Amino acid sequence: MGQPVVVVEKPSSKPGVVRFEINRSLTGMGHERYRSVADAKGDRPPDVLARRVFEHGGVAAVHVYSNMITVELTGDATTEGLKELIEELFIHYREGVQPSLP
Repeated sequence: MGQPVVVVEKPSSKPGVVRFEINRSLTGMGHERYRSVADAKGDRPPDVLARRVFEHGGVAAVHVYSNMITVELTGDATTEGLKELIEELFIHYREGVQPSLP
């Protein structure tokens, strides 16, 4: 079972670019850049994240550095649903198990 990922959406000074800061490192000190879903072909956490973000739609590029995820949007795309996608990314429960609520 994973622990919840806390995500804070942060604006960027560049139009069409948004950053998400999370409460864990996905890459250590390495940079991971993805220009398409085809670039995200591995099973490491940043690969899985990039693949799911591209599959969400409206995304031109994803960059992951430690706990910072930068997403470049296409055209008139919005960030709607991306924060929740990242929050739920690594939460897994065994079948039939429900998390206890605070």
